[in-house]
Amino acid sequence: MQSAIEAPQWFSQGAEHVWRPYTQMKTASPALPVVSAEGTRLRLADGRELIDGVGAWWTVVHGYRHPHIEAAITAQLRTLPHVMFGGLAHESAYTLATRLAALLPGDLNHAFFSDSGSVAVEVALKMAAQFWLNQGVRGRTRFLAFQGGYHGDTFATMAVCDPEEGMHALFRGIVREEPVVPLPVTNEDFARFEAFLEREGRTVAALLIEPLVQGAGGMRMHAPETLRRISELARSHGILVVFDEIFVGFGRLGSLFAMQQAAVVPDIVCLGKALTGGFLPLAVTVASSRVFEAFLDDSPSKALMHGPTFMGNALACAAANASLDLFEREPRLAQVQQIETWLSAGLAAARGAPNVVDVRVKGALGVIQLRQLPPAARLERQFADAGVFLRPFANILYTTPAYVSDEAEIAQLTRALVAAAELDPSRA
Repeated sequence: MQSAIEAPQWFSQGAEHVWRPYTQMKTASPALPVVSAEGTRLRLADGRELIDGVGAWWTVVHGYRHPHIEAAITAQLRTLPHVMFGGLAHESAYTLATRLAALLPGDLNHAFFSDSGSVAVEVALKMAAQFWLNQGVRGRTRFLAFQGGYHGDTFATMAVCDPEEGMHALFRGIVREEPVVPLPVTNEDFARFEAFLEREGRTVAALLIEPLVQGAGGMRMHAPETLRRISELARSHGILVVFDEIFVGFGRLGSLFAMQQAAVVPDIVCLGKALTGGFLPLAVTVASSRVFEAFLDDSPSKALMHGPTFMGNALACAAANASLDLFEREPRLAQVQQIETWLSAGLAAARGAPNVVDVRVKGALGVIQLRQLPPAARLERQFADAGVFLRPFANILYTTPAYVSDEAEIAQLTRALVAAAELDPSRA
């Protein structure tokens, strides 16, 4: 770890004023000052290089500073960095919306841009609620979500996260209480889920689910057949289906969109994180034609009254279009499949360790679930000494590497994870 003497001046001065995310500021170790990044690697102020095994919170899929995305942003910067989206249009956003509609299955054709995943989910919830209100239906006011789920940190999204195991339990009684039920896996689970729908389905506007992997709620995985069955049951009770693909979209699980593995098309899908290849903040909520048409009316009151200030930012949309170019031109999905093989082989060594509950891999996501996570400061030191940056949470060690990572880099990440899994969690 860096000492105060080694740290650059901007870091020493700014550390007193910056409030960091998900961090107890009284006891936390200092953040690692990064001065540059390229490919899969972060360069620290003290000269060390670390492989970023988290991919900038799951966003940097093509690697840092990919020249094609850099060039697209630079070209956009020289002509139109930003213009308000109310009453004005620009090529980058309209082209991106057209491309997303072509890539997404079914009739997911109507893109509403925002600047973060939490807001994209908020927009989806607003769309779903107003879909019913615009048709004169007043009873469908709730949103159904699943235990182990995570959909954001804003107030509406906190209400559809797991209230017991998530990070938002402190806000019970402040945020709205929504029905959050066990994610069904067995036939018995599905019988209970269907019984809930029979009792309360008429009060539910939409069901919200992370397809195939619940991310920040614990990296829990479920089968495509499970996703398909949940969606079918919800629809049989007239409930809109919303997929939160902010984590899993754009190749993370081996297909461009996770929903493709289940051959299910939701009514609304939320996308973000890897949308711009990790260069700039951008998210999008894409609605089906059925949902969109419920807002078409002569009455202004039936319009969707939402509009982030930086909605459809031209620089971010240019980055997203360039990222889609790379999915077309370069073998990203094949690279993800190869990473899955490397992760499976490397993490297998953790199986059977006393503190290990489970090891699971899907696409470019590798997870070791522990009984107890070792002290954070110890893990931070050990990972940095191993030449990697990883950020565990709860009882989860995981990696979400860039898709351009090579075999040696994946091996370095998996060795670091396995070594961490073998630590005695009771030792500081």
